[in-house]
Amino acid sequence: MKKKTMLRALLSALAFSAVYSSTCAPAYAAEQTWVTKSNGNAKLLLQLMGKYSPEGAGRLGVDGLDEQITDFSRDLFDIKTKETRAVVAELQKRLKSETDSKIKQDLHILISSAEDSMHSEALDRKYFMPFIDVTGLMFGVMKQTLDPRIPKERQNTLLVRMEKYAGLAKGFRPITDLAKERFQERLKADPKLMGPFKDEVEQALNNAPTMIAGMKEMLAKSELKGWEKPFSVIEQQLTAYNASIKTDILPRARTDHLLPAEVYADNLRQFGVDIKPEELISKALTSFAEIRNQMTITAGILAKENKLPDADYRSVMRELKLKQIAKEKVMPLYEARLAQIEDTIRKEHIVSLPDRKAKIRMASDGENAQQPAPHMNPPRLIGNTGEYGEFVLTSAMPPDASGKVLRFDDFTHEAATWTLTAHEARPGHELQFAKMIEAGVSTARGVFAFNSVNVEGWALYAEAEMQAYEPTDGQLFALQHRMMRAARAFLDPMVNLGQITPEAVKSFLMDEVGLSEGMATQEMQRYTFRAPGQATSYFYGYQQIMEIREAAEVALRKKFDRLAFNDFVLAQGLVPAKLLREAVMKEFVPAHLK
Repeated sequence: MKKKTMLRALLSALAFSAVYSSTCAPAYAAEQTWVTKSNGNAKLLLQLMGKYSPEGAGRLGVDGLDEQITDFSRDLFDIKTKETRAVVAELQKRLKSETDSKIKQDLHILISSAEDSMHSEALDRKYFMPFIDVTGLMFGVMKQTLDPRIPKERQNTLLVRMEKYAGLAKGFRPITDLAKERFQERLKADPKLMGPFKDEVEQALNNAPTMIAGMKEMLAKSELKGWEKPFSVIEQQLTAYNASIKTDILPRARTDHLLPAEVYADNLRQFGVDIKPEELISKALTSFAEIRNQMTITAGILAKENKLPDADYRSVMRELKLKQIAKEKVMPLYEARLAQIEDTIRKEHIVSLPDRKAKIRMASDGENAQQPAPHMNPPRLIGNTGEYGEFVLTSAMPPDASGKVLRFDDFTHEAATWTLTAHEARPGHELQFAKMIEAGVSTARGVFAFNSVNVEGWALYAEAEMQAYEPTDGQLFALQHRMMRAARAFLDPMVNLGQITPEAVKSFLMDEVGLSEGMATQEMQRYTFRAPGQATSYFYGYQQIMEIREAAEVALRKKFDRLAFNDFVLAQGLVPAKLLREAVMKEFVPAHLK
């Protein structure tokens, strides 16, 4: 297991990156009085995060942390736990005297976030050796800081961090040495601790050369002066550190991917899934069968229209995927697709859109290694002054131990562009985060309520909102993506409960869902070590939003307004489903019944 922090639930589902736009800032809503007070409560946790995970807190937008690095010089578990408990006690004290209902809801969110973080870190402490992928950590820091839209004065602070990481700054030792010491320290304290999963360690080692090269490339393209010396030292240190992983950690790695039951249950909870794995499997299996039936009907229509010899949905998808887009035409096509989707959104009154353009770009090799699946890099959620997210389109898995590269054919054909753009850009993630920033939601609702269910549920819902307006081949792949999310929701818990092997997961995804080998491989890795439990959140979050919407439609009937409903949901921030349903039924529905 990788080291968990208070940011675990925030950073596991999406590759966070603070981005800066030269576009004029939107017309932000004036901060409401209750939001100002709630944000004052949230500062207690933000300060704690800044102290123990300055790089992660900086990604969220907490100011004053650009030159600070995580302290690996000593074991901080006990003191951090003590300080977190003190913050929780203070928040509970404030809760007792608070009368505003929204602030009370936010206090519950803050308290739960802190308590969940302590519980997760205690489980990590109980079961696992502290395996720290320093190369991946450093790549993430450089990527977030050297984004070309980050102001130059902030980019320059990276040199300070690099010297601290390398041990060149006064009072600092190489982070690689400290990581090894913390590993040996815990191993000596408890030799029975479980090692990391072997595949996770091997993948980190395989990714390392690509990430190191990616760091050097980013630095060379930047306008930083004097980066060569500290990077040369860092490169040598990372190379030596990764060699030590092979000799010290890899032999202790476990060959069984299975997690202790309470750890997997905690993972699901952190990602927002609040039902038992067995119930999740049952729901998802039923949904998978229903989606497969819809795909069979749609594939039959396409086979007839295109005179295809085999109407089976798998065969039809294979035929459509053969029409791969030339590399130089991928981005222009996605940009054109976004424009078409936006026209439909406005014409059909689906959700309110901003006038500015959304950003889409191809991933670098280093980003492919860090996050193989297409994803959204959201904007910072604190102190945002006109910054927006970007849809990052990946192209391949990083090389395996033999140097083999598994490329994707899942997103580079015309039929797939519709639903992926709807998910990652608009009306999905890009719009979701922009609306939160422009509406001025509280830090509790924008940051500490953040989990995969809240985020990915909306994005899958956005796909469903657009499906009816897509061409038939686009609808087939919209259904395929929904089928994949249903498959995730039973395959992830099944493989973590020992009911199916990782190899069988990969085979199922390729044979029954129609994924490429590269996409199926990264899916299997996601379930077994990249983020066990996270993949279930799409299906579960989508079901919750659909349930809430249907309840509103039943209550309002002909008075139901889809655009108003979708705008209302986005304006709530990333609140748990229970709070969202309460807001819809107590605020939205009564307002539209008048």
